[in-house]
Amino acid sequence: MADTKLSLTLLIDTSSQKVLFAEAGKEFVDFLFYLLALPLGTVTGLLSKKGMVGSLGNLYESVENLSQTYFLPSKDKDLLLRPYAPALIESPLLLTNEAQHAPTSSKKFYICSGCNKCISDDPSLICPTYHQQSGFSPFGTRQQSGFNPFGPQHSAFGATGCRLINTEVRYIAPAVGTSSSSDEGEGGLVKGMVTYIVMDDLVVKPMSTISTITLLNKFNVKDVGALEEKVVDFAMAEGLKLLEASMQSKSVLTSVFLGRNTEP
Repeated sequence: MADTKLSLTLLIDTSSQKVLFAEAGKEFVDFLFYLLALPLGTVTGLLSKKGMVGSLGNLYESVENLSQTYFLPSKDKDLLLRPYAPALIESPLLLTNEAQHAPTSSKKFYICSGCNKCISDDPSLICPTYHQQSGFSPFGTRQQSGFNPFGPQHSAFGATGCRLINTEVRYIAPAVGTSSSSDEGEGGLVKGMVTYIVMDDLVVKPMSTISTITLLNKFNVKDVGALEEKVVDFAMAEGLKLLEASMQSKSVLTSVFLGRNTEP
C-alpha cells in the first residue's frame, strides 16, 4: 500500500512560492472525493491529536483511555476509534488496517423461513408477520389452558409458520471498486479520460484550455516566465499531510508540496 504513488503536475508561481493549481487524473480526484466518506473517528485516528484542530483529539483520547468495562456489553469502543470506512472505492493511499471497510464475510444475516420476507442481523427477533397474522403478542397475558388463540387451523407459529427470524442466509457483497454496467467498466468515483484541475484550496474542475486561461487571468499573472511546472509524486505520506492541511488551511497544495502556509 505504501508503495502506491500517483503523479501530479503543479503550476507554481515562483515569485510568490505558491501552487496555483494542479493537473490531475481520476485516481487523485477519486482519492480527494473519498476523503468526504471517511468516518470522523477514522480521520481523528489517522491524524492523531497533533493534526486535529479543536477538541476532537481530546475526545478521541478519552475513548482510548476509558476502560471497556464502562461501555455496554454489546458495544465495543473500537466502533468509535476504528470505524469502518464505506467500501466505495479502493483507496490504498490512506486506508490502513484500522480504516479498512467492514469485512462482510464476518457479518451474519437471518431470514424468517415462514414468510421469507423479513431479514435481520439478530436471530432472536420475532417476525412481525407472526404478530400480524396471529393477533398474539408475546408481551400480553397468558391465555387460558386449552384455548388456542390462533383457531383450529393455526399453530402457535402463525398461519405461515412465522416466528423467529433465525434462518441464516449468506450475504454476497460486490468487490470494492467494482463498477456496474452503467459505469462503462470504470471503477472509482469520477470518469477517467479526463484531466482535472485541482486548486490550491481543493476546488476541483474539469480542465480545458479556456479554463486554464481564465485561471491565469484570475491570478493576475503578469510574468509567465515566473510560472514553473513541476511533476510530483503523491503517496500515503502526502495523503496524510493533505488530509491534515485540508482541515486547517485553504492553501493545501502549497502546504503539502512547498512546505509553506500562506494563510494570513
